[in-house]
Amino acid sequence: MNEAWFQQPLFGITITVLFYVGAQLLNSRYKWLNPLFVTSGGIILLLLLGDIPYEAYQAGGDIITFFLGPATIALAVPFYKNFQKLRDQLMPIVIGVGAGLICGLLAVWGIVSLLHGSKQIMLTMLPKSVTTPIAIEVADLLGGTPELAGVFAVLTGLLGSMIGPSILKLFRFRSDLAIGAAMGTAAHGIGTARIMRDSEIQGGISAFAMGLSSILTPLFCIPLIWWL
Repeated sequence: MNEAWFQQPLFGITITVLFYVGAQLLNSRYKWLNPLFVTSGGIILLLLLGDIPYEAYQAGGDIITFFLGPATIALAVPFYKNFQKLRDQLMPIVIGVGAGLICGLLAVWGIVSLLHGSKQIMLTMLPKSVTTPIAIEVADLLGGTPELAGVFAVLTGLLGSMIGPSILKLFRFRSDLAIGAAMGTAAHGIGTARIMRDSEIQGGISAFAMGLSSILTPLFCIPLIWWL
């Protein structure tokens, strides 16, 4: 591969768009294939097999990442549009998000302790369920490893978007309120984007839950850090 070409920002943008379009086509035929998972895996394989340094892809990838902020904010639009319908349910949503966050933080503590992981790993994993940019900053403030926190956050969102709806359906959750709050709390923006395809109301609730969890997670981490 021409080294001068793949070091251009257009390289990272082009392969990301091509892999995502291909992943969407596969998803239209095989619903169990998650487009984001296929895209991420395909790009990683291409970089490994082509012996292409990550920095070459990052030149274009950073441009795509720039749009993550506006795209995340745009997820709040469905909640705003349905606010009048949902305003009487705000307290249950807040309580549900709070309970979900506490369970998530305790689960991290329990799993890392059970596997005899280091405190550094625990501090890095605590913010795994909030959107990636915030997870990186929170992990840094807690004394964890920011780069690894970003990986945990992305994996959490991917896994949640892939199996979250099926698990909720398995346990017979039908309420838009419950599904939206659960996905936004556990799988942040990636999970929100996933259920937005099924229901605008669920997506709006999920976006609100995602934003609320990003505010509450650092606050909930404080007593856990003191205890550790």
